Amino acid sequence: MAHTVLSRRLMTLAVLAITLFTLFFAAAGAMAAPASLSGDIIIDGSSTVFPITEAVAEEFRMTHPDVNITIGISGTGGGFKKFLIGETDINDASRPIKDSEAEAAQAAGIEYVEIMIAYDGLSVLVNHDNDFVDYLTMEELNAIWKADSTVRTWKDVRPEWPDEVISLYGAGTDSGTFDYFTEEVNGESGSVRTDFTPSEDDNVLVLGIAGDKNALGFFGFSYYVENTDKLKVVKVDSGNGPVEPTFETIKDGTYSPLSRPLFLYVTKDALAREQVKAFVTYYLTEGKALIPQVGYVELEDALYEAELAKLN
Repeated sequence: MAHTVLSRRLMTLAVLAITLFTLFFAAAGAMAAPASLSGDIIIDGSSTVFPITEAVAEEFRMTHPDVNITIGISGTGGGFKKFLIGETDINDASRPIKDSEAEAAQAAGIEYVEIMIAYDGLSVLVNHDNDFVDYLTMEELNAIWKADSTVRTWKDVRPEWPDEVISLYGAGTDSGTFDYFTEEVNGESGSVRTDFTPSEDDNVLVLGIAGDKNALGFFGFSYYVENTDKLKVVKVDSGNGPVEPTFETIKDGTYSPLSRPLFLYVTKDALAREQVKAFVTYYLTEGKALIPQVGYVELEDALYEAELAKLN
């Protein structure tokens, strides 16, 4: 009888201990779990930055499924037009904001924070089957793309190249990539010949170059990385020999002058909303590991710390 009572007491103590153990870890887990967030985040802008933002948003939603994130690709300039009238919270940008855009923001009473997120190498591409273009000098790129260019065929670039008409593809005029390329190659943002196929959607440019044996075009490095079986990247010689864009040459600056930083612009009003601040913080911390996975180059850790400090 005494043995039975003792067994029941031991069993009761064991059940109590398990219950307390379970409650303790449930409480600890609840404390450790991130607070549930909800609400909208509206993003537009650069098609170059889009793959990074899309990847970060997908991961962020796994932790915060009640946050609705919409991402458009109107191009950097097209995105700024919406950003500067308060239609969006964040603008993806493949170039810094222009003075005229900053003045428009001030006139509209829109305060914003500029956040650098990654490096890109603006890449020059030809068709995968092109077996004669190995590199182009900056002077040759200028001769091809300048507003008053007389270049029509490959032979016009170098006499030993085929007498075939070049089909040109490039970023649309609302794109930050267009602004950056024309400024670096032609010396003036927006100055370019007009007889090329433009698009703010880099996937359209990929398809065009992949389907045209005499194509030549330019866009962000990520879209080349995703399509190496369809495209051939062209080395660029800016005076120190031909350099191919790679993760290493983009980060160390030897792929010059077509290496560039990428940005997010966030309104201060949006940053005051919990879900927006949490998203941008995630972008600069856990999310930065996704940057090389989608074909771009991470900043140095000290730069991410500096960008994070802007959020407070």
